[in-house]
Amino acid sequence: MSDKSAPARPTPDLRSFTPARVALGRSGASLPTTALLDFTLDHARARDAVHAAFDARRLLADLSALGLAVTEVRSQAVDRRDYLRRPDLGRRLEPGSAELLERAASAPCQIAIVIGDGLSAAAVHAHAVALVRRLLPLLAADDGVAIGQIVVASGARVALGDEIGAILGARMVVMLIGERPGLSAPDSLGTYLTFAPNPGRSDAERNCVSNIHHAGLSYDEAAVKIAWLVREGLARQVSGVALKDESADRAPRRIGTFPPG
Repeated sequence: MSDKSAPARPTPDLRSFTPARVALGRSGASLPTTALLDFTLDHARARDAVHAAFDARRLLADLSALGLAVTEVRSQAVDRRDYLRRPDLGRRLEPGSAELLERAASAPCQIAIVIGDGLSAAAVHAHAVALVRRLLPLLAADDGVAIGQIVVASGARVALGDEIGAILGARMVVMLIGERPGLSAPDSLGTYLTFAPNPGRSDAERNCVSNIHHAGLSYDEAAVKIAWLVREGLARQVSGVALKDESADRAPRRIGTFPPG
């Protein structure tokens, strides 16, 4: 075995491979001014994303333009402050919304797609419609997966999809939701899939496709993963730890920049 050591790579080169804060340098015992200001700006963007208002009407209009029938609902969280302080309220529908869905539920369906604001309405505004646009043809391909309802939910936590799916009689619920903002990605979208949705489901019973944003997972990559999980979950009648994502061989290679919405 050769005793030659690997060539040294300058630490600043690592910055071309990751948005993480590495090789920031220093000024005396502190960070350089530029690094400190960048951190402060990213922290402010993350906080703004958490508190940003959810434009449900805009989302309803954009989804309707795709030829989809959409229903709007709310959780029991009255406002954003309520939502952040009482996570449990974001997991249950307010009574009027539950009644609305009960009237809209005509027959059991294969999947229901729920789009909720979560912890980053900015992520939903930026990516949800574009992702749905790419997902629909994949679900319709071959034998096709029937979508029963598209639901837009305000004040939503992931588990809100369980109650929505149960009311609609969906075999599986696909929840698109804004993820907790990070310092490098305040607009990251996540997708959670739950077979046989019903209030009380645990996170171990869900599959998650996360990190969907401009510097993360592309719309096409995410759509392939979601469609694969939907089809396999319905066929095997499972989701979560019992369903391993094996879609990698079908995912398109990512070339160039992130596709426009």
